[in-house]
Amino acid sequence: MLEWVRSHDQLLWWLGLTSVITFALGVFFVPLLVVRMPEDFFVRKGPPADSFRGRHAVVRIVGLALRNLLGLALVLAGIAMLVLPGQGILTILIGLGLLTFPGKRKLELAIVRRRPILRVVQWIRKRRDRPPLQIPD
Repeated sequence: MLEWVRSHDQLLWWLGLTSVITFALGVFFVPLLVVRMPEDFFVRKGPPADSFRGRHAVVRIVGLALRNLLGLALVLAGIAMLVLPGQGILTILIGLGLLTFPGKRKLELAIVRRRPILRVVQWIRKRRDRPPLQIPD
């Protein structure tokens, strides 16, 4: 095992850096995103106003490709961090948030509907004088 670690020190260095970055994202940016999220985020039907849909086709395709590549990289790094040191679950969740795939809305709702998570999300919003999120039944 020690030999494997020595032969893959570059990979471990990158995973460590990714762990620090995702920890910072979790501590600083996740609450910011929760506060900025519109209260009807989970009940509205159309795409968000800042989506790539209204952009030029090349910008839309490149933007979505880069976003999905970053999301995939974070999911893979998070899976590796489940057995290596790092913020594995948080990294996977951030990566899933960036990916575009069928059923993503259902997955997000399943996560947010968990009582401890919803309680924290609503608490963060209340502290910043934001209305609570509307969660469909």
